[in-house]
Amino acid sequence: MNTQQLDQLEKEITNKVKEGDIIFISIDSFLYRQVAKGTGSWTSHVGFIVQENNQWYVLESAVPKVTRCPLRKFLSRTTNNEVSVMRVKEGLNQKQIDKLKYAAEEKMGIYYHLGFKYDSKRQFCSKFVHHIFKEALGIEIGKVQTLEALLQENPQASVNFWRCWYLGFVPWQRKTITPASQLNDPQLKTVFSAC
Repeated sequence: MNTQQLDQLEKEITNKVKEGDIIFISIDSFLYRQVAKGTGSWTSHVGFIVQENNQWYVLESAVPKVTRCPLRKFLSRTTNNEVSVMRVKEGLNQKQIDKLKYAAEEKMGIYYHLGFKYDSKRQFCSKFVHHIFKEALGIEIGKVQTLEALLQENPQASVNFWRCWYLGFVPWQRKTITPASQLNDPQLKTVFSAC
């Protein structure tokens, strides 16, 4: 997207967001396209928004590790301006936002899990959001499920791709969680959508 489009997108979003909002984008790389295709969704990446020193940031688990990314830079990584911002329906108070920030700070620098294994010390984007909201607020965003259940629900997924990704053997009983399951979580409401 060009600078003018990015300026407009950033302006629209910053006029609507609150801390603790969850933001979804679509990253244009082969792996991330397979993640989206495998879940029947457009989204392949997720983080949540905070404000520090009057600047907006997205806290995310990205390759190679959990980090704090300026909102504008985060938005610049999306494909075709595809962005959705979701909010917990009841809203969050300042104490809850502080708890989210504290829980996220504890995970800064943890490395990414390229095998998307939920039961691992490493993180990946949707696991990070799920963990932080569960740990800080007791809210479980998205659905934890086995790779077998995920691929059965999404027949359009390329099993051959995942077989190659996992070096010939898909760990069918491995638990994972996807950005798509979080985007569609009924506990959330849409704040902004450009998809």
